Amino acid sequence: MKFYHIFILRQQLIFDFLPFYHYTVSMATIYSITNQKGGVGKTTTCLCLGSALAEKGYRVLLIDFDPQAGLTVCLGFDPDCFPTTIYDVIINSEQYPLQKIITDTRVLNLKIAPANLDLAGAEGELIGEIGWDRNLRDAINPIKNEFDFIFIDCPPSLGVLTTNALISAHTVIVPVQTEFLALRGLKQLGDIIAKVKKKGNPSLRKRILRTMHDVRTLHSKEVVEELERIFPDEIFKTIIKRTVKFADASLAGVPILLYAKSSEAAEAYRHLAEEVIEDAKETVS
Repeated sequence: MKFYHIFILRQQLIFDFLPFYHYTVSMATIYSITNQKGGVGKTTTCLCLGSALAEKGYRVLLIDFDPQAGLTVCLGFDPDCFPTTIYDVIINSEQYPLQKIITDTRVLNLKIAPANLDLAGAEGELIGEIGWDRNLRDAINPIKNEFDFIFIDCPPSLGVLTTNALISAHTVIVPVQTEFLALRGLKQLGDIIAKVKKKGNPSLRKRILRTMHDVRTLHSKEVVEELERIFPDEIFKTIIKRTVKFADASLAGVPILLYAKSSEAAEAYRHLAEEVIEDAKETVS
């Protein structure tokens, strides 16, 4: 364990001395990582993409907006150890501003707004309020100038929490497992995105990320090609392949960019980060 901590410290010191060159923005570009289907790589994408951008010197905030608190756990935290979480923020942002719960992580330039199971109660508490779908957006607004990128890890549902995330975001990234069954839910999610654009966030953009790709099967290859055909202008070029290293990194409580820095999986998220940087330029222009 001591050796592992020294390894992590070494990686952070390397990040400190890298020569970073990146465009600067006056306020954060906000991405919602959303899919009502579970197990498609939402939390992994939020964590690894955020880490890849932090590695490049960008100031990144991850918001764990899933009551399962997977993002909080994957960064090595015990969700129950936090006296206040994102739940308190969206229920009463005047008493609990977002800035108060933001926590440093082991990754330089990467911070998290943690969650725990309390967030599961937010759906029932918010639904009767006026402007219930804008609570997260209102909480984010005061700290937007402090970050370059904000990523919201959504729960596997299309309820109150996900709607709040979509209202808050400039772009929704939809991780899609390269299997035919994963395509079935895209229409339902697309309908929700269309409603959000019509009623509360008309500039919301959508991007598709192909995840958990198995290069050994013809089935996966066919789904990759089908997604390119259906969403030619919305799909990221990067494809995230299936690997056990993601699970190993989660158990270690660090992103794969620290756990297996030179792995194919880590490099894939670095490539995705480059695409997101270009996407953000289009968003703010």
